[in-house]
Amino acid sequence: MKLRLIAAGFAVALAAGVAAQTAAPALTAPDESTIPPGPKGLAIKEGKKLLTETHQRLPNNVGNGLNCTSCHLAGGTTAGASPWVGIWGVFPEYRSRSGKVISLTERVNDCFERSMNGKPLAYDSAEMNNILAYMQWLSTGVPTGTSVKGRGFGPLDQKLTADTAHGKEVYSAKCASCHGANGAGMKNPAGGYLFPPVAGSDSFNDGAGMARTFTAAAFVKHNMPLGQGGTLSDQDALDVAEYFTHLPRPVYKFKAKDWPKGDKPKDARS
Repeated sequence: MKLRLIAAGFAVALAAGVAAQTAAPALTAPDESTIPPGPKGLAIKEGKKLLTETHQRLPNNVGNGLNCTSCHLAGGTTAGASPWVGIWGVFPEYRSRSGKVISLTERVNDCFERSMNGKPLAYDSAEMNNILAYMQWLSTGVPTGTSVKGRGFGPLDQKLTADTAHGKEVYSAKCASCHGANGAGMKNPAGGYLFPPVAGSDSFNDGAGMARTFTAAAFVKHNMPLGQGGTLSDQDALDVAEYFTHLPRPVYKFKAKDWPKGDKPKDARS
């Protein structure tokens, strides 16, 4: 009897240990004081600059007015805004849009071609290595193979149906004061944008994840209006996303190659 109880206790402890190892860890970005000295530290700092001042620092690779942190808020450290914390340890990862397992390098370049409407970085370039160094440092302490809480853009009711007319009303009331009446953004007199464009030639193209209604709606729900994330209902977020994602924007010429396995989501642009 005693042996059975010991065995049962061991099994419970083992199961608890496995659960603890596989549970999503909290999103905690390392303090900048932990950036190491020397070349690696310089690469990390330069990587952050490239991601926060992308349009300015990589004009040959960015084809619009956005920075990577236009969507990956606060240097990629905000839950529900596709944070980079922990991203280092989950790649290579299968991506249904690509229909294959891709590297983090490929994922970064995917964003340059779609969200930045630009050109990919050379895989062995200093710029790519610096970006990866920053993402690796942000992932300090996150177990390999686990996603942190708040990865991606957060939950949204997928059963809802979008109402474009209502979305236009929500946009006028909640978004236009920063992003402009037509989604063209608010320019900074010193260069770039104070608030990024969500439509037009300086915005992301129609092959970007943010051009998908439900993806954009999840971002809006948890992050917008800026500083007031969570104040819109799922329906309001979906409606406004349906409105602005279908405003005129650049066309991604390779969209037809997306989702080669035939599992294209209902909100993907055609």
